[in-house]
Order: sequence, then C-alpha cells, then structure tokens
Amino acid sequence: MIDLGTDTVSPGAKAAQKLLAKESDISHASRSLKAMAHPLRLKILCILGGVREASVQDLVDMVGTSQSNISQHLSILRDKEILGSRKVANKVYYRVSDERILRLIESLRLAFCSNN
Repeated sequence: MIDLGTDTVSPGAKAAQKLLAKESDISHASRSLKAMAHPLRLKILCILGGVREASVQDLVDMVGTSQSNISQHLSILRDKEILGSRKVANKVYYRVSDERILRLIESLRLAFCSNN
C-alpha cells in the first residue's frame, strides 16, 4: 500500500486508502456489482427494492419472461448473497438481503430512471 502521509492528504484520499486496505471488501463489492450488472438482474433488484419481497411467479408476471429464466437469475443473485429467500408451502419469496444494496438500488433509480 502507498503511504500517503498525514499532512497533505485530503479526507477523500484517506477514505480511499482505508478502503484499499480491505481487499475482501473490494472483492465482495466487485462480485456483487458484476452480478447486478445484467439488465434482467438489475430489473429484478429494482422490483424487489420497491416491493421488498416477491415470489418467483410475482417476478415472472412483473418482468415478463419465463419462470426458468427468472429462476436462473435469482440463483445467481442468491449465490452472490445479494438476495435472501424464504419458503412458504410451495412458494419461494425473495428479498434483497442487505440494506446497503437497497441504498445502491435507490441511488441507481435516482441517477438513471426517468420520472415519467
């Protein structure tokens, strides 16, 4: 790690230096962002960010693609620990498992979604 000293370093640079010290955090963030970057997975996350929880069938109805396609993408998001799930009888309900991801989704909405 580069020693930036303490006299001439801005608060932003100090924060960046601290972040760079945690390789596991960077790795986790990178894996999560890669998983979220697919358009359909991002759409699923935006939906779940708005409704907080939905079944696979709810997502199929809202997204307009096949159940098998939705299930594959949900599996990827669950494997990356972005989504959590609970089972009730024969239905599985999904939710965003981390409040930080919900804040990120909200930031993306504000930055990229039109107000129409």
